[in-house]
Amino acid sequence: MKANTVSWALILACSAGAAWGKEDVMKRAQGLFKPIPDKAPAMKGNPANPAKLELGKMLYFDPRLSASQLISCNTCHNVGLGGADLQETAIGHGWQKGPRNSPTVLNAVLNIAQFWDGRAEDLAAQAKGPVQASVEMNNKPDQLVVTLKSIPGYQPLFRKAFPAQSDPVTFDNVARAIEVFEATLLTPGAPFDAYLKGNRRAISARQEEGLRLFIDKGCGACHGGVNMGGTGYFPFGVREEPAADVRPPADTGRFKVTNTAADKYVFRSPSLRNVAITQPYFHSGKVWKLSDAVKIMGSAQLGIKLTDDEAGTITAFLDTLTGKQPKVVYPILPPNADGTPRPVTN
Repeated sequence: MKANTVSWALILACSAGAAWGKEDVMKRAQGLFKPIPDKAPAMKGNPANPAKLELGKMLYFDPRLSASQLISCNTCHNVGLGGADLQETAIGHGWQKGPRNSPTVLNAVLNIAQFWDGRAEDLAAQAKGPVQASVEMNNKPDQLVVTLKSIPGYQPLFRKAFPAQSDPVTFDNVARAIEVFEATLLTPGAPFDAYLKGNRRAISARQEEGLRLFIDKGCGACHGGVNMGGTGYFPFGVREEPAADVRPPADTGRFKVTNTAADKYVFRSPSLRNVAITQPYFHSGKVWKLSDAVKIMGSAQLGIKLTDDEAGTITAFLDTLTGKQPKVVYPILPPNADGTPRPVTN
């Protein structure tokens, strides 16, 4: 959805809420949202196989993807912490602070694109970004390939994962393997998923009231579908400009990608799946309390002032979006050889 259609979407959502009136909340929800699937979707142009999945898991946890050999994908997207890192903004090479909060990797495969500004079309493209970013892993594709080829244990793993290639240890294949692994990081089985499947007792009466408010206030216009968001781009500050610390003036969002005036302060809507355990909130990471984030969204996006009770009730509903966290066994990584490059510390 383009940014200039957001007002139409919000009007449609609010009008729909009025038309539904006292219609059953479950039926309304089933028309707007879908449960998280149990299995990873197929990756376009990147078929999965068990060897590629295992290689991707190893690479995801391997800090040798970074120049310092200290930072892995899991550093900022910790699968034990809801796929995020509990930092306002990511900490990278040389303890530099990145410009934005780390989005959760859990269910990220269900997003329309990756990063807050959508600059990566898929998980494979996203995996390449942090490796090369000076403020993150500070590495170079060629140097990474040299490092991986110097580690004897990786050569057979790449050959098994990409059997049709004569020289499979490539930067592209690193990204493809990581994508296959990340696509499995789904969190089905949330109480709300059980509710969507017809179990009315899966959530409490207060949580169901929070769901009704979530729909009636228009939140579903940006946070609908399977991932409760992640499928469109919207201005942050549709009705009211957020505080400067919450929406830093220098970060113009998708405008930096498209250089289109209409995309100034436009961001991909984040998924609300597992939102109760992926604080802090917003791309700035400046809001730690979920009910505070709900109030900000009410004023900034919908132009309404939510009461403490309304915000608390919506927050109670958002608690039902926490699914079963993926259980990942930390891999034993192949050891360095004498010729493996040393860490870069400056």
